[in-house]
Amino acid sequence: MDKTGITPTRKENYAEWYQQVIRAADLAENAPVRGCMIIKPNGYQLWETLQHKLDQAFKATGHVNAYFPLFIPVRFLQKEAEHVAGFAKECAVVTHSRLQANEQGVLEPASPLEEPLIVRPTSETIIGEAFSRWVQSYRDLPLLINQWANVVRWEMRTRLFLRTSEFLWQEGHTAHATAEEARQETLRMLEIYRRIIEEDLAIPALVGEKTASERFPGALSTYTLEGMMQDRKALQLGTSHFLGQNFAKAMNIQFVDVDGKAQYAWTTSWGVTTRLIGSLVMVHSDDDGLVLPPKVANVQAVIMPIIHDEAQREQIEAYCDQVQRQLQDRGKGLRISLDKRAMRGGEKRWQWIKRGACCLIEIGMKEMESQSVTLSWRDTLQRETLPLTQWVATFADGLKAMQQRLFERAKSNREQSTQRISSVADFYQFFQNDGGFALAYWSEDPETEEKIKSELKVTVRCLPQAFASERGACLFTNKPDCPLAVFAKAY
Repeated sequence: MDKTGITPTRKENYAEWYQQVIRAADLAENAPVRGCMIIKPNGYQLWETLQHKLDQAFKATGHVNAYFPLFIPVRFLQKEAEHVAGFAKECAVVTHSRLQANEQGVLEPASPLEEPLIVRPTSETIIGEAFSRWVQSYRDLPLLINQWANVVRWEMRTRLFLRTSEFLWQEGHTAHATAEEARQETLRMLEIYRRIIEEDLAIPALVGEKTASERFPGALSTYTLEGMMQDRKALQLGTSHFLGQNFAKAMNIQFVDVDGKAQYAWTTSWGVTTRLIGSLVMVHSDDDGLVLPPKVANVQAVIMPIIHDEAQREQIEAYCDQVQRQLQDRGKGLRISLDKRAMRGGEKRWQWIKRGACCLIEIGMKEMESQSVTLSWRDTLQRETLPLTQWVATFADGLKAMQQRLFERAKSNREQSTQRISSVADFYQFFQNDGGFALAYWSEDPETEEKIKSELKVTVRCLPQAFASERGACLFTNKPDCPLAVFAKAY
């Protein structure tokens, strides 16, 4: 591992810096299949931590896990016209089964399928088909299901974690007796996402509703959480959809209500993906490598014996064992690593810096003799030496302080790059310069939306909940009584 930071830096080439941080932290790599990725153990451990936090929150609100097929009959997608139109260009289609060798010995598809199968881009239709059999009476509702799965969306331009042809996610699907219950569910799951994204990932999330052009295909309302990355672009962190009765009617999800009348159910869907790992990299990391919030970091503290004389190794390592035991005794579940590998201390330190260990603890003969530790927090890298007893007693507080510093830093970055815009000229100038989040009143005029997307690569991210009561004249059309919208360049 090089004893240097990431090349290029964020300022020099942010996109390449992002790829190099992932490489240096050993999170993922490109797969032999175009557009796909291999999530390596360091990256998958982050996903497992997120899975655990989300899964606990889902189950605490009454949801249960299930699993549905990877393959979806094409006729299912055709039942909801807007849905199939929204995903048609991204679908991977299976048309044959079996392989056989031709005369030249080249393997070719052998048997055409009776009906083409879509490789799951999302599961509203196939889960809806199951719901149509599971829901018969109002007593069967609400039906609260979650699935942990992979999906395939045939992307043309891919980037590790942010946009790949195959990725991991969870998708929740629920059915309710009334529209109000379904809307409450949609917003309840959005709030669960917000809480975990802000409190565990330390990423300030802008909460709002998508405009019609950005809405999930087939939904009546789509709610989103938008994060600002360090290059001032937006990243959609998660979405929750109120589907109304569109999918219930398409998939015939009916129930008999308390009055004995047949009714269509009201449904929702909601999901987050491995994109959240990409957001962690882009929001918190620096020119030295990966920075992770302590609540989700794979390693909260790494203890590194510094050996200058092999005759001292046994004593120093025994002291390191003592430090590790005392730290772990302070709190169940603390993620402490002891690195006894035979390599130079500087090289070892730089490897852990690039991998995002929250606290780096260096122990040599001086620390052993004085019963102390030399440490630095990953976000500041300022070394200090503390008595062992003091350090052990304050370690948990140090983790909390780092978690808060990362959130406040990300929040400050967002606030400094958010601006209210009052003229079209200022709007164009804002995005032709550094950009960020632009707040402006918006009439949802499609021609203007297409124009700014073409000329500036800017999209409407959402109508933010925090400003839901504000109304004003549209920046572009001057139409009165329009909601405030957030515009940004986005991944």
